[in-house]
Amino acid sequence: MGDPLYRYMMIIVACAALLIGLQVPNFVDQYQKRVDAHLREVTVNLQPFQTIADKYFAGDMDKLIALHRGSSEKPFQEEGSALEQMVQRKLRFEADLAALQASMPVKAFRVLFRGDREMIDETLGQFSYNLPMNQDALFFGAGFAFSFLLMLEALLALARRLTRRTFNPPPSKIK
Repeated sequence: MGDPLYRYMMIIVACAALLIGLQVPNFVDQYQKRVDAHLREVTVNLQPFQTIADKYFAGDMDKLIALHRGSSEKPFQEEGSALEQMVQRKLRFEADLAALQASMPVKAFRVLFRGDREMIDETLGQFSYNLPMNQDALFFGAGFAFSFLLMLEALLALARRLTRRTFNPPPSKIK
């Protein structure tokens, strides 16, 4: 029979870990929706330019950008740079969204280690905490709580072992 205080503390830690774990799929979902919204916005903004590229350059935006950049007029040159930035932004969002078409653990890893910094910062700035009750969130939350508790128990066992060695040194073999 273990120490009741220890058991209660472990229950509290498990609940906290579960709640934190439930937020990961929630964050990934909000991140993905934000990327999708920005992709839609830049696509709408590029549409008039795409129509021009379709009409004069068989849809090749690079040729339209080159035309602007090669102009003798400074405003058109700068417009070419702005247009190129929008195209690059669209490509970035398309690639990010395509990479997020995976299972929840892969998505979470992708967002955590390879996510778009701008989108992560925006998502964090406007993150709304809630408890999604879907299969991904429940499995991820339970897995996170279980992993966290295993790691905590291992660290506590290591600490107990080190403490015993420090305070109870082995008997010396003096003859």
